[in-house]
Amino acid sequence: MSNKNYLFSCEIKHRVRGRIRIKLRALKYLGEWKEEVENQLMQVRYIEKVQISEITGSIVIYFEDITLTDQNLISLLQNTLNAYLVEIYKNEKIVNGSKYVIERKLQEESPKEIIQKIVASSMLLVYNIFRPSASIAVGMSKFLNYNTLATLSLAMPVLKNGLLSLIKNKRPNADTLSSSAILSSIALGKEKTALTIMILEEFAELLTVYTMKKTRGAIKDMLSVGESFVWKELEDGTVKRVPIEEVEKGDFILVQTGEKISVDGLIQKGEALIDQSSITGEYMPVIKKQGEEVFAGTILKNGSITVEAQKVGDDRAVSRIIKLVEDANFNKADIQSYADTFSAQLIPLNFLLAGIVYVATRNVQKALSMLVIDYSCGIRLSTATAFSAAINTAAKNGILIKGSNYIEELSKSDTVIFDKTGTITEGKPKVQTLQIFGKRMTENKMLSLAAAAEETSSHPLAIAILNEMKDRGLNIPKHQAPFIVVAKGMETVVGKDMIRVGSRKYMEENNVSLEESQEVVRGILHRGEIIIYVAKNENLIGVIGVSDPPRENIKKAINRLRNQGIDDIVLLTGDLRQQAETIASRMSMDRYESELLPEDKAKNILKFQSGGSKVIMIGDGINDAPALSYANVGVALGSTRTDIAMEAADITITSDDPLLVPGVVGLAQKTVKTIKENFAMAIGMNSFALVLGATGILPAIYGSVLHNATTILVVGNSLKLLKYDVDK
Repeated sequence: MSNKNYLFSCEIKHRVRGRIRIKLRALKYLGEWKEEVENQLMQVRYIEKVQISEITGSIVIYFEDITLTDQNLISLLQNTLNAYLVEIYKNEKIVNGSKYVIERKLQEESPKEIIQKIVASSMLLVYNIFRPSASIAVGMSKFLNYNTLATLSLAMPVLKNGLLSLIKNKRPNADTLSSSAILSSIALGKEKTALTIMILEEFAELLTVYTMKKTRGAIKDMLSVGESFVWKELEDGTVKRVPIEEVEKGDFILVQTGEKISVDGLIQKGEALIDQSSITGEYMPVIKKQGEEVFAGTILKNGSITVEAQKVGDDRAVSRIIKLVEDANFNKADIQSYADTFSAQLIPLNFLLAGIVYVATRNVQKALSMLVIDYSCGIRLSTATAFSAAINTAAKNGILIKGSNYIEELSKSDTVIFDKTGTITEGKPKVQTLQIFGKRMTENKMLSLAAAAEETSSHPLAIAILNEMKDRGLNIPKHQAPFIVVAKGMETVVGKDMIRVGSRKYMEENNVSLEESQEVVRGILHRGEIIIYVAKNENLIGVIGVSDPPRENIKKAINRLRNQGIDDIVLLTGDLRQQAETIASRMSMDRYESELLPEDKAKNILKFQSGGSKVIMIGDGINDAPALSYANVGVALGSTRTDIAMEAADITITSDDPLLVPGVVGLAQKTVKTIKENFAMAIGMNSFALVLGATGILPAIYGSVLHNATTILVVGNSLKLLKYDVDK
C-alpha cells in the first residue's frame, strides 16, 4: 500500500521458510477481538500457529504451504480484519483522543445549569463595573476577598480540568488556556476581564450542550420505529397480541397490510410488497417471498406474511442504526482548533518574557507589559470572530452549522460521498418515457387508461403516472373498481376492455405479446428507468419508463466541488446496481456502491477514513444517519430530509439547492484563510509591541492600546466573512 497512514498497510518485518512476521497499525487496536481474530486465522487449513502482539502491532504466522506468496498472506490477514474495521477504528480514536487532552464532558451538564452560571457571572460582572473603587490588594489578600472568591468558584470546573490536563497529559488543553487568562486577569486586579472570558465561554458551551440534547431527543424518537404490540403465532396455530418487549428469537410474528415489521427475520409464510426506504433509502417497494429476509422498521404495503424472529430488541437493524449514531462521538475527528493550539503554546512565552524582563530591569511596569500585551486574546478572537461570522453567513443562506470545528474539517476535506435517493435525485419518481404501440393509440389515451388502473394505488410508480396525467390536464375515463395483483400490477375494466398495468411477468401470464417492445425496452433500461407495461385486453398498447430524476444543479455542484480540491466523489446507496450505475455515470462520479444497508454505508466511510481521507457525507434519510455521524462532516440536504438525519448531521442545508454544498465548502476554505491572516497580524503586531515594551520605549498603558488595536484589526478582518457570497 502506498499510503503509510492506511490502517491496514502491511510491512513484512521478517520472512523465513514457513514463518512470516507482518506489521500493521490495525493490530494495536483489536482490544477484546484479539483472540477471536487469532482463532479465525487458525481455522485456515494451511495455518499452524498465530501470535498477535498489540504492543508492537505485529503478527507472526506459522504456515505449512511453502508455495504461499507474501501477498497471499497479507490478503488473508486484511480480509480477516475487515470484519472488525468499525471496532478497530473506534478503538484507535479513543486511544488517540486520550493522548492529547482531557476535555470536560459538556454533555454531563444541562442547559439549565449553564444558563444559571451565565446569569451568576453576568450579575457579578455588573457588580464589578459599578462597585466603588477599592484599594489595591496585595499578596494573598488579592485572592481571598469575597469578589475574587466568587469569581474563582464560578470558574472552578474550568480551572480544575485545565490543571488536570497538565498533571495527567503534561500538556495544556482549552481549559488550561482559559484558566491562565482568568488567573492572570485576577492577579492583575482585572476581575471584569476574567468574568467576561467566562461568560463568552459559557455561551459557547450552551450551544454545544443544546445540540447534544437535541440529538439525543431525535434518537429517542427514532426508538419508536416499529409497533408497540405484535401478533405472535402460537404452537396451536392461533395468534395472540403481545408487547414487542416479550418477543424472543424464534417466535413467529404475523404482519399484515399497513403494519410496520418489528423484528429482523425470515419470511416463513406468505408474500408481500415491502417499503424498505427507512432502512435502505430505496424509494421503490420490493417483493419479499418465503425464505427472504425482512427488517424492523419497514412497512408492509400489501400482502400478509409470517416472520420468524431472528433479531429482536437491540440486535435489530433499526436499533443498530441508533447505536451507530450514539457511538459516533468516539469517531469524530479530535480537532484541536487553531486558537487553542497556538494560544496554549504562546501563553508560557508571556510569563517567561515577564520573568526575563523583571530580572533584567527590576522594573515591575515593564514586566507587567509582557502580560498586558497578550498573544492569546488576539489569537482566540482571530478564530472566534471568523467562525462566528462564517456561521452567521451560512445561517442567512439556510445552512445550519453546528460548530466551528466542522468548518475547519470542511476546509481540509478531500472526499465527498453522496447518498442517491433524495440527495442526488429528487426522491420523487417521474414519467420519463412514453412509447405507444398500435396504429390508433396516442400517448394521452394510453396514459389515461393506465391512470384508470392505477387510480387507487399508493405505489410510487402509480403516483408518477397519476402526476403525469395531471400535468397534461387529462381526465381518467370511467372504469370499474381497480383490482390489485400483489407484486405484479393492477387491472380494471374501461367500457368493455380489460386494462392491465404492471410488470413483464404480469403481461406474460395474461398472454400479452411483448415482442415488438423489446428494442424500446432495452433503451429504456439502459437509461436506468423502471419499465411499466400497459395492455388492453391481450394487446400491448404502451410502455412507460419511470425514474427518479437528478436534482436540478447537482451536476454543476459536483463540478464546483472538484474545482475546490475535492478529488474523490463517491455514490453510496441502498438502490439496485443498475440505477446506481446509471446515476454515477451521468454525474461523472469516481465510483459507486449499491444495495447497501445503513451499517454498510458507515463501514465504507470508515474505510475511506482509515486510508487517510477526510470525508464529507451528504444524505437525507434515517438510513443515512450512521454514515452522517461517522463522517468527518455529515451534511443533511434538502427539504425532504428526515429529522434524524438533520440531528445526526453536523451541517444542515434547509433548501433543495445542491449548489449550497460547494458554497459552504468555499465558505469554510475562506474562513480558514482569514484565520491564518489574523494569526499573522496578531502575532506580528503583538511581537512588535512586546519588543518595544521590554525596551521601555512603549509604556504599559500604550502597550495595552496597541494590543487592543490589534484585536480590533483581526475582528474587522473576520467580519468580512459576513459579506461572503455562498452562491458564487
